[in-house]
Amino acid sequence: MGYVPHDGTIPEDKKGRQLRLLAQIVCSQVTDIEDFPKSGLLQFWILNDDVYGMSFDDITCQDTFRIVYHKDIDNTVTEEEVKAKFKENGLDGEYSMPVNGEFGLKFTSSTDVMSESDVRFEKMFCEYYNAAQSKKKINSLMDMDIAPADEIEAYEQNYQNAYGHKIGGYPAFTQWDPRKEDTKYDFLLLQLDSEFGNGDEKIMWGDAGICGFFINRQKLKNLDFDDVIYNWDCC
Repeated sequence: MGYVPHDGTIPEDKKGRQLRLLAQIVCSQVTDIEDFPKSGLLQFWILNDDVYGMSFDDITCQDTFRIVYHKDIDNTVTEEEVKAKFKENGLDGEYSMPVNGEFGLKFTSSTDVMSESDVRFEKMFCEYYNAAQSKKKINSLMDMDIAPADEIEAYEQNYQNAYGHKIGGYPAFTQWDPRKEDTKYDFLLLQLDSEFGNGDEKIMWGDAGICGFFINRQKLKNLDFDDVIYNWDCC
């Protein structure tokens, strides 16, 4: 159950089906990211259908997913009050949510490194490469005589670091980055990776996939969550 104010309702899609809570973040706990809200509650709601509420036609269309920001939290709201607003949406029991259970979020700070899966990587790499290698200029990674993985120190470790759960930093994809090279969606609002093993499937996006929400950094500063990319992919 996600937080819903006394006078609020659980988000619904245009067909009147209630969405389900994927995650909610107490923003005051995220202390080391400059542009992240310093207070309030940030929620991520999705429809529990066969594609977890993602639209293949428009990954920014907040119909079957919703980003909700509560500037203030009313601590007099009770769990029973929220449960009373819950109603079946015709999908409960037929499909499951990617998160299998209820888990707490604990934040730690670290430095991140961009991996090749980021749509901005190739252009930036070529610029730095050309600045260092004056004899042979490249316009793409394919112009190199050897694979980037052989050229970049600790490349594989950087690639693996792109995965996992995170706010901010650089994303990972099992397929490809849906953003454009000059993307305005330059901030990773939330990344949730699949988490499983030893028969314990806590989170599963399709076939061991990964999910990311992206927003423009300036809109994040303005607490404007109307234009957000919601994307997940799997192997």
